Amino acid sequence: MTADQSRGVSRREFVKAAVAIGGASALAACQDRENTTDISSGPDDLSAMPDRQHAWNDAIERDQHGNHVPPRHHLLLYLDYAGEGSGGGQSAAGTATGDTAAAGVPTAAEREQVENALQSLEHAYARTNQGLLFTVGYTPAYFDRFEGALPENVDLPEPEALAPFEAPAPDTPDAVVHFASDYGSVVLGAEEALMGEKGQANGREMNADFSGVFERASLPEGGNARRTGFIGAGLPADNQDVAGVPDSDPVPEDSPLYMGFKSGFEGSQATEERVTLSAGPFAGGTTQHVSQIRLHLDQWYEQDSREHRESAMFCPAHAENDRVEGVGENLGATNGVGGCADDVADDSREKGVVGHAQKTARAREDGKPVILRRDFDSTDGGYARLHFLALQESIADFVATKQAMSGTDAAQDGGVGQRTNNGILQYLTVERRGNYLLPPRAHRSLPTPDPS
Repeated sequence: MTADQSRGVSRREFVKAAVAIGGASALAACQDRENTTDISSGPDDLSAMPDRQHAWNDAIERDQHGNHVPPRHHLLLYLDYAGEGSGGGQSAAGTATGDTAAAGVPTAAEREQVENALQSLEHAYARTNQGLLFTVGYTPAYFDRFEGALPENVDLPEPEALAPFEAPAPDTPDAVVHFASDYGSVVLGAEEALMGEKGQANGREMNADFSGVFERASLPEGGNARRTGFIGAGLPADNQDVAGVPDSDPVPEDSPLYMGFKSGFEGSQATEERVTLSAGPFAGGTTQHVSQIRLHLDQWYEQDSREHRESAMFCPAHAENDRVEGVGENLGATNGVGGCADDVADDSREKGVVGHAQKTARAREDGKPVILRRDFDSTDGGYARLHFLALQESIADFVATKQAMSGTDAAQDGGVGQRTNNGILQYLTVERRGNYLLPPRAHRSLPTPDPS
């Protein structure tokens, strides 16, 4: 983008574009637009850091209803192990110590290098939404290189299709880093520093980086090893000039997501405690699922009525009783679908439509959700997309929630189709799926299946 072109672009749209492009030039341009000269550094003493990598809620802001407000800019960085044990050459850490590795297995020196790099980021940025939040997760493919198996209480299957109408490609790198911040320049700066492309982060020297240990993943079937996105009022509207969204610019200005409604209600989210492993060597960790979903919103906005959109997103009762104002801020801390979760079959037959949230609420245990969503929209590849990121104690919890959301039973009750009028299924195509273990912070750097 030339200087003349950039003058006509809003700051929000410009920052999104810079994060999506990546690299040193994008970082410099993003820093200039955001004026992030006063980003707070992290502590010199990291002993007070939470054991849970995913413990973000105490570090981010809440809205007036008590809902946690996610950071606005996100980056998923997919990585393959490329160290001494990979057969791809000797890492800097391995060379320095003379440490050797069994076939395919990372060395202790490489583990120390990775941890020093991650701690350098924690020193560089305050652990807040206005600083930097990040997690590191590992796939089943990563753990396959070890002789031992994961503990029995760690449910980490290979990714697969979860509905008869899906055909997603599996994401099987070794690891994924999820960066999040209100500032795009922070996300870009952390990526550059971690990958050894910049010696400093937020003005502080990096003690180590991932050079020689991790490299950007080479994913099959067209997978992008660098996926970016955003969430927050104004960002989808500023970035709706992409395939999958009508040319009429229909996304509401105050919507945090492309589909025009608020998400992430506190009462519809599992707690961080609920999704945390409570026993075994990975106690304090969690599992993570990430789906890459392409959105098809032409009919959603140009043919479907506002009443239908409310019915399909929430439930028919919400639409009939005008319970949703605008993007749904009036709903407060809960989407309020608990009362219509038992009406899926009746609504399918009698109303000819069932709601996405209505179906998903059936997967709750003791009335409480079992997954914690941290998803965000994207324009990767020039398409409107959603990167659906969920945390749960067990991948089985995600599968159960996804099966409830698929509403196959509703399609058998003589009303809605397998996808048509069955929540929001007809507007989504699941392109990729991946499953990850997020170890506790003490074991986040190249863990073995039994780090104890």
